[in-house]
Amino acid sequence: MSIAVLGPTFQNLAANVHKNVSDIYYIFVGRSLGYLAGSVLGGLLFDCMNAPLLLALSMFGTTVGLYGIPWCKKSLLLTVLMSVIGASMGILDTGGNVLALNTWGTEAGPHMQALHFSFAVGAFVAPILAKMALGGSDSKDFAVAEKTNQSVLRSVPTTSAASAVSALKHRFGADFQWSYVVIGTYLLLVSFFFFILYSKGSSARDKSKASLQKCVFAKYHSALISLLFVFFFCYVGAEVTYGSYIFTYAKVFAEMKENEAAALNSVFWGAFAACRGVAIFCAACLYPGIMILLSIIGSAVSSSCLAFFARSPALLWVGTAVYGASMATIFPSGISWIEQYTVVQGKSASLFVTGAALGEMCIPAVVGYLQGRFHHVPVVMYTALVTSAVTLVLFPLMYKLANSPRESSLKERSESEDRKALLSNVGLNEDEEDEEDAGEWNEADFEVIEMNDTLRHSVMETSRKIPGDSPAKVSLQSQLDSVLCDSPVVAGGSPGKKNVNTDREKND
Repeated sequence: MSIAVLGPTFQNLAANVHKNVSDIYYIFVGRSLGYLAGSVLGGLLFDCMNAPLLLALSMFGTTVGLYGIPWCKKSLLLTVLMSVIGASMGILDTGGNVLALNTWGTEAGPHMQALHFSFAVGAFVAPILAKMALGGSDSKDFAVAEKTNQSVLRSVPTTSAASAVSALKHRFGADFQWSYVVIGTYLLLVSFFFFILYSKGSSARDKSKASLQKCVFAKYHSALISLLFVFFFCYVGAEVTYGSYIFTYAKVFAEMKENEAAALNSVFWGAFAACRGVAIFCAACLYPGIMILLSIIGSAVSSSCLAFFARSPALLWVGTAVYGASMATIFPSGISWIEQYTVVQGKSASLFVTGAALGEMCIPAVVGYLQGRFHHVPVVMYTALVTSAVTLVLFPLMYKLANSPRESSLKERSESEDRKALLSNVGLNEDEEDEEDAGEWNEADFEVIEMNDTLRHSVMETSRKIPGDSPAKVSLQSQLDSVLCDSPVVAGGSPGKKNVNTDREKND
């Protein structure tokens, strides 16, 4: 919302600093430079600071910028505040992605899609909030104001004309300030909740959980992050370029009316936002790699049709919708995918977020320059085709590098196999010893049985020789009972064997 609110209120900001719209383009440059600086700074700070505290401070910085922008009367101060907002957004993008990965780990797919879906929702809500709900200046009012300005300038002196223009712009543009106040207050509330998380110390638990889930870097970690930098550079650059120039392309090359071209532009962003919403549920049952593969194939097919058959109106509508839907899930799925193979720290996240920011800055500028030089060439469509081809080549390469086995994992695998083999040999030896012990115990049992049988027969013979129930018989019978009771022989086995086996089980 804080980024998208600038578009509908751009004329009001220009009126505040007493400039034309074309004369304050540098505020966009200031915001982009601030975003780049914030992305790099956020990656460095996130590795050494508490994550909720860092995000709370970045949201608070955005709030300060939004509260100050509507009342800026100097273009330099306006540029500085725009840079502050850009830096806060860079920190938020970097830290938010890493914090989501640390919080949910390998299950961060749906949460990451929801996080990036909120960008589309905010971009959709902010213009409505600025122009309709909060009484922003209507286009008809600005048209009447411009006509009045021209008549005033022709009939009064310069000083009087300046005062009349300022009075008219104050009349028609004062209410836009409340849109910035409401969005800034909302962000202040969100930063307050982050301060609560910081007070409860949730970051330590998140980091410990992340360290338990994954503590090993990929074998080609640096190469993966560098390729992902290029991947996001092409993807985000193509996304912003198509969304920015499709309106002009539809009017110039497809010869559409202005309302039809605006509708085509809305189809692109509508399909983009809707597909991000659907991706929240798809990410729960599909791997991030599969979602990326489907997206880059869809973007390659649709951009090919747009590049070679865009003269057909029907194909232009369908191709634009498919291209917007295909581009929706690549960025969040890419972050979830790389987390499965290597550690994504603040510095790594800042690198590919910086790549996305550079693509957003450079590719649209180059396309605008080339389109101005070659008026009859659909540079926008060829750019979409080339960037889709680059991403289609880069992803299999990144997948190959990500699945390369690490040397440490190979060593651990060989050690585990040796350990298993050793344990299996020890188990076989123990089984053989148990069989030998069982055989020895059986032989001992038979010997004891034979000895007890001999003793029984001798006692019975002696008892027969003694007449009656003499005391000798009683004593001999008691001796026999005591012998049989003390004997290790019972029906069905040997107690001695059971006791020894019990001791062996306890030792095992």
